[in-house]
Amino acid sequence: MNGMGKSPAEQHLVIFQEWGSGEAKIQGICDYGHDITISRIVDIRENLPELIDEPKDYITADFSADLVLSFLKHPDLLYYLAHLCADKKIPLIASGKKEPEAITPFTCCGLGRLPGLGNYGEQFGVPEFKTLVESGKIKRIQVWRGASCGATWQIIPRLIGLTPEAALECIAREVQYLCQADPSAFDPVSSESPLHYAGHAHARALRKSLDNHDHS
Repeated sequence: MNGMGKSPAEQHLVIFQEWGSGEAKIQGICDYGHDITISRIVDIRENLPELIDEPKDYITADFSADLVLSFLKHPDLLYYLAHLCADKKIPLIASGKKEPEAITPFTCCGLGRLPGLGNYGEQFGVPEFKTLVESGKIKRIQVWRGASCGATWQIIPRLIGLTPEAALECIAREVQYLCQADPSAFDPVSSESPLHYAGHAHARALRKSLDNHDHS
């Protein structure tokens, strides 16, 4: 992804995190993304006060990007970053957070296909598969879109050779083993944890692909 040549469609990301909180997602983007360059990672490794009066002491405004990803945990820092990005007219994704100035899917695999998110939005978000079934068993699953943590791609070898019914029965569980989301967080509307949400999102995607699968 970060090779010598530059694609005309290359997208530049800047990522903000605390104590490596986005490392799994960063690795997933590097392993499974293409035409995406992570231009800068800001990793805040300080014991932060409960209230931050001067967020600019931790986040400087000297960045530019096509898209910003936030894995910040402190609400004051996220609020400040969101308004910086709004001023710069840079879209900001902060999965699992509540911030009106940011795009905030419940999980990284809950990001819908939204305009203006470039290559990242095409490649990462709500999973999409193309499945080949042969002699009643899954022969191949192609990932068109998946979770930035990489779980979508990592589960595929565990599904190959299973019947569609067996794959549908186990995919949610397999994703939950790999999911990096905080299991203690709950959506008050659905009463789902991020782990359950991620598992169900992948199961729905697999079911949809099996309903339209190829035969060989």
